[in-house]
Amino acid sequence: QVELVESGGGSAQAGGSLTLSCAASGSRIRSYTMGWFRQGTGRERERVAIITYSGASHTVDSVKDRFTISRDNAKNTVTLQMNSLKPEDTDVYYCNAYWSGNNFWGPGTQVTVSS
Repeated sequence: QVELVESGGGSAQAGGSLTLSCAASGSRIRSYTMGWFRQGTGRERERVAIITYSGASHTVDSVKDRFTISRDNAKNTVTLQMNSLKPEDTDVYYCNAYWSGNNFWGPGTQVTVSS
């Protein structure tokens, strides 16, 4: 079992920055690929970025020039640095942990970007 708690969401102006953090607790955290997903009203949840324990990461093309995912294995945290925010980045952002068919989600944190 893994528990995930997000923090750092909120409001920003277009062009601004926000940093999302996710604290993970539970067993075998190092085995899990951690990531960030987002979902807007009426849309499916979509992957934003993922990172393994060893630091291998992938960020989707639509945000890779603006968003950076990182992981602190000592603290069991994963961070999403979001720069040059756009109104279309407005969504609920979810932290995710996945390993061997085990899939866990945080409760989500709202990000709102105004123009």
